[in-house]
Amino acid sequence: MKYNDLQVNKNTRPTRAGRGIAAGHGKTAGRGTKGQKARAGHSKMPAGFMGGQRAIMQAIPKLKGFKSLHDKAQVVYTDHLNELSGKVDNFTLFDKGLIKTPYAKVKIISRGEVTSNLNLETQFASKTAVEAIKKAGGSFKKVAVPQRIATKTEE
Repeated sequence: MKYNDLQVNKNTRPTRAGRGIAAGHGKTAGRGTKGQKARAGHSKMPAGFMGGQRAIMQAIPKLKGFKSLHDKAQVVYTDHLNELSGKVDNFTLFDKGLIKTPYAKVKIISRGEVTSNLNLETQFASKTAVEAIKKAGGSFKKVAVPQRIATKTEE
């Protein structure tokens, strides 16, 4: 650290606008001459206000529909479950490559026949899918989405 490298800010007083010509911000107090922005209360205009003209937010075209903030459930069909048996959860489905991540919602939807006996533990399943699994001798249990385990970094 050198003396000439120090970043020092002088303690400056706030400018006192409208205190005569000698003050530097006298007469119009730095607001220019006339007009809406020169008047009192101009700071209370809403964002995007364009002097009574149509605001920019109203002028630009909008996209149709909306984007949901909720994550969509990953879909697994019942005919994909025939190659599995025993306890089937998010991690089992992930290991078999049926879902992208085990830490997301999974919904089982009925399609085709269920032949294997399995105990399914996921977040959602359609009524017909549950009936098909029970008909094959299995069961369905609704469970919460598995949480990621936080790993501590070594220092």
